Amino acid sequence: MQAIVYTRYDSPDVLQLQVVAKPAPNDNEVLIKTYATTITSGDWRVRSLNVPVGFGLIMRLVFGVSRPKRPILGTELAGIVASVGKDVKKFKVGDQVFAFSAAAMGCHAEYKCMPEDGAIALKPANMAYNEAAALSFGGTTALHFFRRGKLQSGERVLVNGASGGVGTAAVQLAKHFGADVTGVCSTANVELVRSLGASHVIDYTQEDFTRNGAIYDVIVDTVGTAPFSRSKASLKARGRLLMVFDGLPDMLQIPWVAMTSSKKVIAGPAVGRAEDLRFLAGLAEAGAFIPVIDRCYPFEQIAEAHRYVDTGLDILPGLKAEDSCRP
Repeated sequence: MQAIVYTRYDSPDVLQLQVVAKPAPNDNEVLIKTYATTITSGDWRVRSLNVPVGFGLIMRLVFGVSRPKRPILGTELAGIVASVGKDVKKFKVGDQVFAFSAAAMGCHAEYKCMPEDGAIALKPANMAYNEAAALSFGGTTALHFFRRGKLQSGERVLVNGASGGVGTAAVQLAKHFGADVTGVCSTANVELVRSLGASHVIDYTQEDFTRNGAIYDVIVDTVGTAPFSRSKASLKARGRLLMVFDGLPDMLQIPWVAMTSSKKVIAGPAVGRAEDLRFLAGLAEAGAFIPVIDRCYPFEQIAEAHRYVDTGLDILPGLKAEDSCRP
């Protein structure tokens, strides 16, 4: 089968289209033929090892000290079940599915094995494969943090980085849960964020949300520019800062914040679950959740897609491009 392989951490030039062995499902696994996959900020960070302060060594221990342990990137896919292990009961050959492999990666390939009890669900019938492939990363991350932050209907929520992969999901999900949503993004993305359900949109090139006097029950920081030291005055008493993107120094301050303030900081890795994918699929079928895809590329041009993502993250801090590729 075809796959995009990399053997060292560096620029997109390390990505190579290669023919590798086709996997065979274990007894409890399904084999999915990939019709669409995505490139997210997670792929960029693992490939380049450009990570938040303090996490460089941790990333190497998880993904490989001197070279990648997992030579195929990609955390999201959508496709058709090609075969199943003998113990699989939940899926059958021909099922249209989407899946999220998280840190296991491996989705930038023509075929991918997933455990039937893993983060895999039936594709929404009203969505194309490239749309379904983009449901998981941002959606499950936003759900994870809203769950931990105990988001309530009627609360005021600010999403910093509202036009990125996680940010666009957070805006839509917060709106679905009954929150009054403010999005922070660049000038170019104001109308996009408003169209996703934000009642208020702040252009960070024109206004600093931490200095305008507005206060919120929940602040979601998806880009790492609103640590507690900067955003605490914008939180109500007992308000919660959800740090989707954070460095180790910020995380080490969490116990101190808990001891000295009624406000709360929530951080740490997000977990994607099968029930979350099914929930997102239900919202997508109802038209209440739409993944935002910036550009589409042919599978063999995946290095170019990485270059675009790199440029977007470096130049446009409010944007995380999520590009779909089809093998």
